Amino acid sequence: MTTSPVAHESSADARWRIPIIDILACIQPLRPENESPVDSLQAFAHVAWSYLVEPGDRIAGAMVRVLGAGGALDAVVNRTPAHAIVDHCGHDFTESEAREALDRWESRLDAPALFRSLAAAARLEVQIVVPTDTQWPEGVNDLGDHAPHALWVRGKIDALPSPERSVAIVGARASTGYGEHVAMDFAASLSQRGLTVVSGGAYGIDGMAHRAALAVGSPTVAVLAGGVDQLYPAGHDELLRRIMTDGAVVSEVPCGGAPTRWRFLQRNRVIAAMAGATVVIEAGHRSGSLNTATHARDLDRPLGVVPGPITSASSAGCHRLLRENFAARVVTSAADICELLSGDAEAAPFDRHDAPEVLQVVDSLSGRAPRTVADIAHRSGLAAAVVMSTLGALELDGRVTRRDEGWTAVSRR
Repeated sequence: MTTSPVAHESSADARWRIPIIDILACIQPLRPENESPVDSLQAFAHVAWSYLVEPGDRIAGAMVRVLGAGGALDAVVNRTPAHAIVDHCGHDFTESEAREALDRWESRLDAPALFRSLAAAARLEVQIVVPTDTQWPEGVNDLGDHAPHALWVRGKIDALPSPERSVAIVGARASTGYGEHVAMDFAASLSQRGLTVVSGGAYGIDGMAHRAALAVGSPTVAVLAGGVDQLYPAGHDELLRRIMTDGAVVSEVPCGGAPTRWRFLQRNRVIAAMAGATVVIEAGHRSGSLNTATHARDLDRPLGVVPGPITSASSAGCHRLLRENFAARVVTSAADICELLSGDAEAAPFDRHDAPEVLQVVDSLSGRAPRTVADIAHRSGLAAAVVMSTLGALELDGRVTRRDEGWTAVSRR
């Protein structure tokens, strides 16, 4: 691997002094055919990061972005001081944050353990994709420094979807007959329209969405919180194996990784990012599906919510989303979801009589995620004072609204 500009070869950890031929022997069976040794070594560096850190680690993401996966790995393995890493990463994080990150990664600096994960993956015919691969689902790149370093895939790697052709359907594990009926109806209808249904493989709404997609002969993608060698929940072992036939079971956690509570929460961000829109069908007041909805909002992804009976505890979270999350829209059919996905429901339309600065401000707004004046100024290229006065005029016209977190466009409907 390429040595990081901040690496110190003399202090390299002996546990990572592995002959290149051994690295290639472990990684190449899991990678696309005809890959060059250089590509395989870079892929190994991405995979090593997926083993080294917990999902969503911002410091690791920033290091890989600046130094490259190989350079960042060398910096850690060679015990580069925290202050040197901060200097070379452009102060994207503090020295204290870097030191804490190095401390928490220390216990996983164990290449033989990673190789055992790779060997387990090879036995199960797992494939690994990294951000430089053409099969990489581009939507997860929107997670920025929180994005996965690699994805471990069982099934069809070509089933990994693009955001414009996929919808996440999530909801309560303790679902009702009403919620299950809606989930299956939506998933089947969306699949017949050529869209890929993405979910978490859990009991309840997730499982029903996957089953409906399979029933109409469509691939579907299940994102797991633990390694793909441990199909979880165990009661969905058969379902997940069916998904592998035409779709994919995916995780950013290496083989052997347990589905911990933290990883479930982080798994939700991948579901929201991989899909172009998220639909919540039944969610209790404290449901994990609300966490997925929050990630969708933060990613500026369309968020659809299915209302339920006001007396149903299983829909309390959905009603909370509609009451408190201005980005959420009611959906009652697959057609509503397709409209949501296509952006036809977006707001703040242009007016041919608009002045140039109005067009620039409107073009910099979102109908879902609030944006600050500073953010809008950055996106539009206008001075903050001009943005502020323009927003004021647009607010009087009812085309934008101001919230605590910032400004959003007003829906056409």
